[in-house]
Amino acid sequence: MLLSVVIPAYNEEKTIRSILDRVRATPFEKEVLVIDDCSKDQTAKCVMDYIAEHGGEASGVRLLRHEVNKGKGAGLKTGFEAARGDVVIIQDADLEYDPKDYAVLLRPIEEGLADVVYGSRFRGGTYVRVHMYWHYLGNKMLTTLSNMFTNLNLTDMETCYKVFRREVLQGITIKSKRFAIEPELTAKIAKKRVRIYEVPISYAGRGYAEGKKIGWRDAISAFWAIVRFRFFD
Repeated sequence: MLLSVVIPAYNEEKTIRSILDRVRATPFEKEVLVIDDCSKDQTAKCVMDYIAEHGGEASGVRLLRHEVNKGKGAGLKTGFEAARGDVVIIQDADLEYDPKDYAVLLRPIEEGLADVVYGSRFRGGTYVRVHMYWHYLGNKMLTTLSNMFTNLNLTDMETCYKVFRREVLQGITIKSKRFAIEPELTAKIAKKRVRIYEVPISYAGRGYAEGKKIGWRDAISAFWAIVRFRFFD
């Protein structure tokens, strides 16, 4: 089984090398696709240097670049289209999500139980950072609303860690440019009536001073996306 790890990145020069080390250290046959979304810092150069230092193509890392900034959703679209693996996993470029959780995320698929697996920060992972109450509350509200529209019982719709059998992504056309990608993917997967599992993951959330980008405007966009992709897409 070949695993495609899709990493959308924007201004992540401080963490991109560390996350690549962590991803490459996981014991799975894999390709790693970094999509640089026209970063203003040295993210792309860091990735190119990393690839060169680790054997070029033999590193298993590929860099794809946007000429203009388009958003996380656009980055995932680029990554999904380029992915060659049997299974695709989304990995953020910061250090909030730990690739050591890949084993628990992949297990339901490896055992033939699931087509899609969500990693939940609210099901009791090894560790979860305690901070940002309003983000937590907004997440729970959006997840509840999404569940009402999709008839799923997820605990963490907004999670980064989403894992798909490749064939599940085929036929899905991504329209969201930014963080509304999360409810869009959830709505479209729900319509496919595939087998969805949820597993506990660890989470080391970061604050705005540490580079967190999502804000209240994205919550409004997510709310509209939940409605839009249920009724109007």
